[in-house]
Amino acid sequence: MSADHALPTIVVPCFNEARRLDEARFVALAESGRLNLLFVDDGSTDPTCTTLLRLAGASPAISVCALPHNQGKSEAVRTGLLEAVTQGASIVGYYDADLATPPDELLRLLTVIDTRPEIDAVFGSRVAKLGSIIERTNLRHYVGRIYATAASWALGVPVYDTQCGLKLFRVTPTFVDAIAEPFASRWAFDVELLGRLLTGTANSPGVAVDAFLEVPLNSWKDVGGSHLRASDGIAALWQVVAIGLRRRKSS
Repeated sequence: MSADHALPTIVVPCFNEARRLDEARFVALAESGRLNLLFVDDGSTDPTCTTLLRLAGASPAISVCALPHNQGKSEAVRTGLLEAVTQGASIVGYYDADLATPPDELLRLLTVIDTRPEIDAVFGSRVAKLGSIIERTNLRHYVGRIYATAASWALGVPVYDTQCGLKLFRVTPTFVDAIAEPFASRWAFDVELLGRLLTGTANSPGVAVDAFLEVPLNSWKDVGGSHLRASDGIAALWQVVAIGLRRRKSS
């Protein structure tokens, strides 16, 4: 039995995730019949690749792409998205390996983009509100607000949460052009990708702002063991500022 490439393909970037990968939950997600999962091993030095190959053997909806050496999350995601487009998926996305966003939230957002053809991109948004369970530290929340403010300035559009690890895209000529070249930003690639989509290229028009949709998550839980360091967060913020300056220079 082979994978159904007409289904959405979700890229899961992995770097030294062997201890955190919940194999049973990922197999259950793949067996939902709603999507394909493409795990990209970003040159892990632990048994991540072995774990991923075991996952691929458990479901035809799971495949693995192994990079020869660590290239960073931005390139791991881009490589996976390019592979998904090449395989013929009409909807693609990426999703964090730690399952901070529960699988049922991924499926809920897939329903949104599936049923709303006027929407080209759907982003999970970690909005703490009555009725939701968003578990993250106050420090992470307030740093996130600073980052989101900088991202909104850089992009010239109001966006609440650019860094949530769940994003879905409809495959259009503009999207294909947007992922054609490596991202300049190692950590702020989400903002850079959104900027490329808004701007477009010489060959494809920019995506209208109202074709983007942020969907508040019902549940999200911070998972320990992240590879992101405080210095990486500072670097990401400066990368966002650089994105804004480049956009203003080119406009």
